[in-house]
Amino acid sequence: MQPARNNTAENQPPRHIAIIMDGNGRWAQARNLPRVAGHQRGAAAVRRVVRACRELGVQYLTLYAFSSENWKRPPGEVDDLMGLLRLYMRKELSDLNKHNVRVRFIGERTRLAEDIIALIDEAEALTRANTGLTLIIALNYGGQSEIVSACRAIARDVQAGRLKPEDIDESVFAAHLQTGGIPDPDMILRTSGEQRLSNFLLWQAAYAEFVFVDTLWPDFSRRNLEEAICEFRRRERRYGARPDE
Repeated sequence: MQPARNNTAENQPPRHIAIIMDGNGRWAQARNLPRVAGHQRGAAAVRRVVRACRELGVQYLTLYAFSSENWKRPPGEVDDLMGLLRLYMRKELSDLNKHNVRVRFIGERTRLAEDIIALIDEAEALTRANTGLTLIIALNYGGQSEIVSACRAIARDVQAGRLKPEDIDESVFAAHLQTGGIPDPDMILRTSGEQRLSNFLLWQAAYAEFVFVDTLWPDFSRRNLEEAICEFRRRERRYGARPDE
């Protein structure tokens, strides 16, 4: 769905920043440490970035925490990642709520452990009325799977007579995505020098500005975020229109 045009340089940050947090393993490898050490330092970077986004006035922050493809990693590493997720949610939830942060999750929950699902439900329920930064955590998430699920939901609505095929447009489709009601990201940032989406927010990324940085995620700082936002502000977002229109 095409956003409203905005060609003027503004001092405001992007309304919605989405981040592919990449480089934890390489950070640990470069220091001859186990991969879990990189993930632990990555969790500290999450705290820094969430705080920075709150203070800078970002309204939505989406973090790619665990993709549907990450199950292919060694079982021990998956267990470490899930353990860190448990620790982060238990340790940070009270502080997030205190700072008026609303927490939401996207992704399939079927493969997640019951205690993690319970923590997700608790986080979403506790922070539902908060009106500050909305933190969206993509957990067991895949963009292609999300699109297929939306197609199935629309097909069921048509079959049940709740929706006419001729009424299906971009806005109807977007409403059936897991991000329904959340504005599309203005900026998608990926750390560690890699330049691909890796099945992240494929539909929602249609008009996003991509910013790729070489910094590994555990080293990502508020300054790195501010520099990325400055790069975003230098872009002219035309949404397909000519520069002189």
